[in-house]
Amino acid sequence: MNTGYLKEIHPVLPVKSVVKAVDFYVEKLGFKLAFTDTTSDNGYAGVSRDNIEIHLQWHDEKEWVEGLDRPMLRIYVENITKLYEEYKTKDIFHERTALKEKIWGTKEFAFYDLYGNGLTFYRDL
Repeated sequence: MNTGYLKEIHPVLPVKSVVKAVDFYVEKLGFKLAFTDTTSDNGYAGVSRDNIEIHLQWHDEKEWVEGLDRPMLRIYVENITKLYEEYKTKDIFHERTALKEKIWGTKEFAFYDLYGNGLTFYRDL
């Protein structure tokens, strides 16, 4: 292979409490704790589900700006309807969350985690 090959991505999301963020991803979204460097709120941890690994990093309260855009992840899902039905029972959706077919050729739904990081789950039509 003559060029670099992009194999995986592990996005790092900012959180105010690593412990609470891990709990949200594990208890609500069905992820497993992959690793952690701490048992306190300020540290670094990774959670995984299937082939997805997301890293959660503590950021000091002073670094947060209200209204500032948060990261948005797009996660490709093989059975979007089953995942939507699973998450629908977890009390995590906002009032506009719905499984919809989009004009750009995907079926998707989206919501925010505890700290306003956006999560969009989708599949191609």
